[in-house]
Amino acid sequence: MSTRPSKIVCVGRSYADHAKELGNAIPDRPVLFIKPPSALGDLDAGIEWNRDLGSCHYECELSLRIDRTLKNETDPAKALEAVGAVTLGLDLTLRDLQDDLKKKGQPWERAKAYDGACLLSDWVSVEDVVNDWKDVHYTLHVNDALRQKGDTALLIFDVGTLLADISQVFTLEEGDVVMTGTPAGVAALQSGEHLKMTLKGKNQEYIWTTFVK
Repeated sequence: MSTRPSKIVCVGRSYADHAKELGNAIPDRPVLFIKPPSALGDLDAGIEWNRDLGSCHYECELSLRIDRTLKNETDPAKALEAVGAVTLGLDLTLRDLQDDLKKKGQPWERAKAYDGACLLSDWVSVEDVVNDWKDVHYTLHVNDALRQKGDTALLIFDVGTLLADISQVFTLEEGDVVMTGTPAGVAALQSGEHLKMTLKGKNQEYIWTTFVK
């Protein structure tokens, strides 16, 4: 499927350890925000941003492709049936700018939804990765050092619950993307760094790389 998403729905603070590392409260309901299609960048082209806006942090996330419309679904199990493929993505965040916006009580879009703020790897069929949605694992290495370790068993809200909740607010359309949130270990990117994302599948590991310009 090559359908361009109408939107990329992102979940913030979905892992307790990540919320704590940024000094945020653990939410009692999913924290949602949206990236527009224009935020999509090219993984092979590398990561770049306006350095005048301060630091850019990586956030590696399990990402889902919606293959059929999902609206007002209350059953998490049925919500999961709308997912056709998974991959890993980078939710890039201009952290200094985001902190400044938060202090002013302003929205995060300038720091989260700018051009190139979302990099997605190649899609992999759900059947090739998922035995149990509460047992999906992935990692992020920077310059061969392990920085992030994702485990869906540690999500505050499981994947089905996230999708059902999102569908109460935003109609998820065919081709839309849901980024399920990042575990602890985020940090500022430095020029020349190489990033490796690894998703554990049923029979193999899926590996994608990119770099910082």
